[in-house]
Amino acid sequence: MVLKATADQSHCQRLQHDMYFLTSNSRLNEQVVDKIILQLNRVYPQILTNAEAEKFRNPKASLHTRLSDLIKYLQKKGDRHCQEFYRALQINAEHLYNDLPSRKILSPVFFLACFSIAAGFALFWYCCNSDAKVVGRARRIFGFSPIIIRRHVRNICMLYLEDI
Repeated sequence: MVLKATADQSHCQRLQHDMYFLTSNSRLNEQVVDKIILQLNRVYPQILTNAEAEKFRNPKASLHTRLSDLIKYLQKKGDRHCQEFYRALQINAEHLYNDLPSRKILSPVFFLACFSIAAGFALFWYCCNSDAKVVGRARRIFGFSPIIIRRHVRNICMLYLEDI
């Protein structure tokens, strides 16, 4: 049910969206950040020069500051640099990469499943009880159906409930 980021969203936009998640609560430790920086320094074409890599690996600055500066720097450089950051993150911290907010986009199947559960619950409620109050409650649940299914299907459901 989880989809990758949409095609119209660039890696830089995704990185902007994920920045708070990555820099908060010490999600990335010193070793992982160093591995990411070294990978960005060693890939071809080179994303970080040796001087830039040394700057972002400076132990005198806090990890949060270095990571924030790295992300801002990559965003200024463009989409290719941000894409390489995501690739390095996936290689060095896959569990964190899979938990990124930009990767948690729910698919339409999720919403269809939720509606199906609600409709099944209403139908079960209707079939198990012959009480008049239950029919009214089931009618209310089916009444929300135009949000998800077409109007003519709703009308058929409502006509069926009115016949009872």
